[in-house]
Amino acid sequence: MIGRLRGTLAEKQPPYLLVEVNGVGYEVEVPLSALYRLPSLNEPVTLHTHLVVREDAHLLYGFCEKRERELFRELIRLNGVGPKLALALMSGLEVDELVRCVQAGDTKALTRVPGVGKKTAERLLVELKDRFKAWEDLPAIAPLTLEPQLGTMATNAESDALSALVALGFKPQEASRAVAAVQEEGLSSEELIRRALRGMA
Repeated sequence: MIGRLRGTLAEKQPPYLLVEVNGVGYEVEVPLSALYRLPSLNEPVTLHTHLVVREDAHLLYGFCEKRERELFRELIRLNGVGPKLALALMSGLEVDELVRCVQAGDTKALTRVPGVGKKTAERLLVELKDRFKAWEDLPAIAPLTLEPQLGTMATNAESDALSALVALGFKPQEASRAVAAVQEEGLSSEELIRRALRGMA
């Protein structure tokens, strides 16, 4: 199991990253919420990772905090929840928000996530409620901070944001409308994604 990567952030193409470690480039898929905490390109980065081995691929998922990785592991243990749906949940809701939704029995918040219908949301609430009791006393993840990246062309930022939203499960038309509604000159792809997600919520 690859449990952690420490290297240089070589590429960012949401929701994928390329982390170079001693000359080897690791492709890592991250929840969109993790993008807001990443350093600039060519800067050092550390990710806590989870490796999924399939017959046709080895897939590496990365997280900025161990707590996020633990949530991911809790989610994929549930029946009918694979890595894609787990990342979608973690992209649409912060860890603490998801825990609060489960504790409050808030199905509406969960059904805003692509791929989560009412029945799936109700099942998730039931299965996660006991699991999350131990999470109540854990420290919250630090608030998100984001500095716009200079020199990022708007067209590239829009394209990355659209690709990330489609990968998350939104229809291309939905993603395009959401990005267009929040587009401003100079915004990075990460900020576009965050604003688009908030707008759609």
